[in-house]
Amino acid sequence: MRILVAHNAYRYSGGEDAVVEAEVALLRANGHEVETYRRHNDELQTMAPAAAAAAAVWSRRSANDMETLCARFRPDVIHLHNTFPLISPSVLWAAARRRIAVVQSLHNFRLLCPQATFLRDGRICEDCLGKTPWRGVARKCYRGSGLQSAVAAGMLVTHRALGTYRQRIACYIALSAFCRDKFIAGGLPPERIRIKPNFVVAGRTPDWSARAGGLFVGRLSAEKGLDVLAQAVAMLDENPIRLAGSGPLEARARAAFHGNFLGQLPRAGVFELLHGASYLVAPSTCYETFGLALIEAFSCGTPVIASGHGAFADIVTDGVNGLLFKPGDAHALAAKIAWAERHPAAMLAMGRAARRDYEAKYTPQRNHALLMSIYEDAIKAAREERRAA
Repeated sequence: MRILVAHNAYRYSGGEDAVVEAEVALLRANGHEVETYRRHNDELQTMAPAAAAAAAVWSRRSANDMETLCARFRPDVIHLHNTFPLISPSVLWAAARRRIAVVQSLHNFRLLCPQATFLRDGRICEDCLGKTPWRGVARKCYRGSGLQSAVAAGMLVTHRALGTYRQRIACYIALSAFCRDKFIAGGLPPERIRIKPNFVVAGRTPDWSARAGGLFVGRLSAEKGLDVLAQAVAMLDENPIRLAGSGPLEARARAAFHGNFLGQLPRAGVFELLHGASYLVAPSTCYETFGLALIEAFSCGTPVIASGHGAFADIVTDGVNGLLFKPGDAHALAAKIAWAERHPAAMLAMGRAARRDYEAKYTPQRNHALLMSIYEDAIKAAREERRAA
């Protein structure tokens, strides 16, 4: 199959960027021809604000680039990942002119919420779900800027009115059942949304004989629940949690975790820590669309103590492959950590169940099969639309 992958990379590389790289590698490893179209947010540093705002709604450059790539590469399917702010939905119209099937992965809630996370002032907010997102502009939800919030909202309003999201995408990929339900509530056609989780390549076979303590891995920011975790460990007699990552709250993390703060580690180092941990802690206060760190833990035979909402509640089954707690509740998190420390045998059993879940749902082989099924359905749908036209 010939696949054109398009992605607008973030200024600070994160989970979405890693997923795109992993999927491209997976497709190539399975013998497919893959061409990539990338734009990077570093471009914004040299763009005039007005030009950047206009490009977010409709990028003529990206549309022209897509036309040229399609003419040269002649893809069977185009797989879009992030398009905000530089690629823009204009590429969907370029694909439609050439009658090429388009699949879009929904890594965040950008199509429903100008801020993309359903989080406002540290709390879940769904005020724009299924509605015109004027509240997001009035409240300056995106980066605390009325202008930038207006650009994000303007993109949504424009392309909803044009029918871009309902008519120009053959198939959407939601990362969990929770996300699929949210996008349906937001107005996307249910029949066009398929569920395909992310995947990870497992390292060595887990060893369950020598496990101790917990681990937090990820971006050190408010929405990831760092403050909740810091409050929780302060309630314990001893802090059993080591913390690996970087981000805007790094100074606060260093002060709260002292010698247990490990900083940013290479991927191999993170996996080594996961193999030795009794559990991973994932205390996000926002709705996560997935949880790459969770399935990385599962691949290492490590259960997860997670906030009981968003995709985390789809991935973690309480008492089976991990523990769930009330989101944002430091007391509840402290109680779960204390329980895990008192019941190492139970956590080992959950770790074995977590590994079984990984093998059943989150391997590269399973992911490739799902991706091919989605591509084939999208191509079939595009072919039927051509016949109908």
